[in-house]
Amino acid sequence: MNKLLFTLALLVSFSSFGQTAKEYSQSGYGKSQNGDYKGAISDYNKAIKLDPNYAIAYYNRGTIKGRDLKNDYKGAISDFTKAIELDPNYAGAYYNRALVKEDLKDYKGAISDYNKAIELDPNDADAYSNRGNAKVLIGDLTGACSDWKKAANLGDTNAAAKWVANQCN
Repeated sequence: MNKLLFTLALLVSFSSFGQTAKEYSQSGYGKSQNGDYKGAISDYNKAIKLDPNYAIAYYNRGTIKGRDLKNDYKGAISDFTKAIELDPNYAGAYYNRALVKEDLKDYKGAISDYNKAIELDPNDADAYSNRGNAKVLIGDLTGACSDWKKAANLGDTNAAAKWVANQCN
């Protein structure tokens, strides 16, 4: 019985040491989907330690910090910025960094990131809709209406269409 327990413990320890950055990242994603944000961050930290150039791990960790836990906005921005440094065409990182900047009331910074997200993915209705929201908060109703109309044309039939109907000519 002791040999069996020892063998099992040895196998578990060997298998945990052999995980790749991708496997840790996948594990982190699964944990985040189940609400285990601290466990997910731990797995993303391990993925990044194994592969410091793994943009997805930074992106996913930033999403947890900024959108799920909503308690580490600076850390989220840092992670999204690192993901962008590693992959300058990562539209989702610009988009999510913009969301965090909005939470911090940095509307101009958010608009700048939405601009880049839209440049990289011109069919992203959410980016247009959210950029419109940020524009209205800096007093640019004309720009907001233009963005909301574009979002509605791209398929955002909920919020953007209502904003256009209520606030735009």
